[in-house]
Amino acid sequence: MHYTEKLKNVSVLGAAGKMGSGILLLTAQELLHQKLQHENKNQQFVLNAIDVSHNALDGLLKYVRAQAQKFAEKKIVQIRKMYADQKQLHENADFIQKYVEDVVDIIKPTTRIEAAYDSNLILEAVSENPDLKNKIFRQISSNNNNNPWFFTNTSSIPIHEIDTNANLNGRLMGVHFYNPPAVQKLVELIKSEQTLPELAEFATQYVKNLKKIIVPSADVAGFIGNGHYMRDTINGIDLAIKLNLKIPLPQAIATVDTITRDYLVRPMGIFQLADYVGIDVVQYIMKVMHDRGIDDNLQSDLLDKLVESGIKGGQNSDGSQKDGFFRYEKGRPVAVINPETMQYANLNTLSSKVDTYLGEKPEGAVKWKSLLKATDKEDQLRNWFNTLKNDSSKGSELAMEYLQKSKNAALQLVKDGVAANEEDVNTVLMTGFFHAYGPANDFMN
Repeated sequence: MHYTEKLKNVSVLGAAGKMGSGILLLTAQELLHQKLQHENKNQQFVLNAIDVSHNALDGLLKYVRAQAQKFAEKKIVQIRKMYADQKQLHENADFIQKYVEDVVDIIKPTTRIEAAYDSNLILEAVSENPDLKNKIFRQISSNNNNNPWFFTNTSSIPIHEIDTNANLNGRLMGVHFYNPPAVQKLVELIKSEQTLPELAEFATQYVKNLKKIIVPSADVAGFIGNGHYMRDTINGIDLAIKLNLKIPLPQAIATVDTITRDYLVRPMGIFQLADYVGIDVVQYIMKVMHDRGIDDNLQSDLLDKLVESGIKGGQNSDGSQKDGFFRYEKGRPVAVINPETMQYANLNTLSSKVDTYLGEKPEGAVKWKSLLKATDKEDQLRNWFNTLKNDSSKGSELAMEYLQKSKNAALQLVKDGVAANEEDVNTVLMTGFFHAYGPANDFMN
């Protein structure tokens, strides 16, 4: 079946969720782009937005409308070309309104999974629960006469397991968007040994049409992104526990977060990132990898204790940050958890102790944000890490040790065949996690 034919009836499962809404928006735009092609002018394109909540679906349409308008305003020259044959449109506002209406018109919100029974392509973005995914896929496959293809947005579960358990016979592809899909440029593509070659080709074309950066990953639990991030998180936890032999644990957590953010020039410290992802999500992904023999070290009593106490991080429905390793006010961490008492210690009070323990920070520190558009980024980073390497402070010593462990995790992914090469690992961390540089580097030399 031709690429466009596959897109004439598509369903997104979990469409109103954090990931599903972005995937739905991108897919609706791609369907509209195909519909506006001259050869498809009279063709109908349907995108079923399937979710369990009517209220969530109402909010979804508001989100799609707002995002489509932002896109059209930003890409007005492109939009005018798309509608060049519609002479009734004159002003920019006319083109923008038409584009938004057409994007929304393609989407058919529903709480009924039966809508997917007529689809040729199903994109799944439900919770990271293999039993749920298997159940949904089996139900759709057994009731759909079109022999549909499936994309799963799983970030950790091996594709071949889902394919086998759902009896899809190679009709499944891992298409792992990063959060938020509408903004993030990275997509990991994962095919199993069973995946149909024509499905893999289709997935590649689909993602390219979305203007995303594709990195292929082997079908190994955690893939490239979480394969590195989970090991990096364990390194942070292990370091905090090690420092706790000399300083209180809240101070140790704040210290490690400072090192990984300020010394390693990252957008977030390792513990703040865990809060953003969700501590329970991190715990689950580690379990998926650990249970499949990926790494015996991917287990943390500290994470288990926090989750058992109801401290899970993640975001509220309005996008605000929930408390986790840190307590947040207006999106900023203001206090850090004491896992022994489950009480939070004020960060302002701890900051001077953290600074004293780390020692005087060397001159010439670079800021993550300032590097984003710097033309001499590589030189700045090289000079900074060379400074740390030759500095005797505790902060510099710990930062360089962490940098080496991060590199080791990257090299392990290549050695294990999860990533094809070091550059793919670097692309994932720089694009998917917004790092200023890749972990497979020579800054230690």
